[in-house]
Amino acid sequence: MRILLFGSTGQVGWELRRTLAPLGDVTCVDRRQADLTDKDALRRAVRAAEPTLIVNAAAYTAVDLAESEPEVARAVNGEAPGVLAEEARRLGAVLVHYSTDYVFDGKKTDAYTEEDPPAPLNAYGASKLLGEQAIQAVGGVYVILRTSWVYGMRGRNFLLTICRLAKERPALRVVDDQTGAPTWSRLIAEATALVVARAARSPFASDTSGVYHLSAGGATTWFGFAREILRSGAALGLASVPPIEPITTAEYPRPARSPANSLLANDKLRRTFGLALPAWDEGLRMCVEEGAR
Repeated sequence: MRILLFGSTGQVGWELRRTLAPLGDVTCVDRRQADLTDKDALRRAVRAAEPTLIVNAAAYTAVDLAESEPEVARAVNGEAPGVLAEEARRLGAVLVHYSTDYVFDGKKTDAYTEEDPPAPLNAYGASKLLGEQAIQAVGGVYVILRTSWVYGMRGRNFLLTICRLAKERPALRVVDDQTGAPTWSRLIAEATALVVARAARSPFASDTSGVYHLSAGGATTWFGFAREILRSGAALGLASVPPIEPITTAEYPRPARSPANSLLANDKLRRTFGLALPAWDEGLRMCVEEGAR
């Protein structure tokens, strides 16, 4: 299998370089080789590699900044995936692409399914939805994996931010009225590799293409996530742990509105591929253990 991986230096992409390696020859592309705002550069990268699988882990992820840079977010998250879908279809390749819980408005009281209508609240979510729609419009063989609250021991994410702030501030105040399932980037990459392995054994049927939710089990809030992180403070290199106070979203205004409910139902992934990620707190424990080695 010839695999072309975009976004290989990001949180999920870095993990994918390792989990996909046993499945075939992996060619990694980052923004130095192909700027996602440059459609011609994307096409050249794909045509040079002639992959049988394209995995797009590249994205514009600055949620707040996207409010002032919607055109850039749209180009990277909304238009580039369509170009990759066109090239994948031309080659007869499979496309794996990542999306987000931010395509929903968070007003639903329970977990979102793939059949729920998207209604993004901010420019980032709108750009990611455009990417999904662009891939679906092209067709071909594709898997869109929506995930949520991604973290890991690399890059910029909530886990590392809490660790940094715990060293800098005498106390922390964290939002407690937004619900989701923190999902370790390693588990996302491992689940992706299992999906790809199935494709290697037997080609995807046409009805397998589509959108799937891929997130950790269980539910918590940002406050609950932060509290659990701090409980592992010693393993994360924290000499001391500051007190933490729950606050409301209104007390922590940001440029981009966030959904109050980011829970994703993962039943379709389980039915189709036999996969289910562990509970969010178990994933965090595994991540911390890995980081402490």
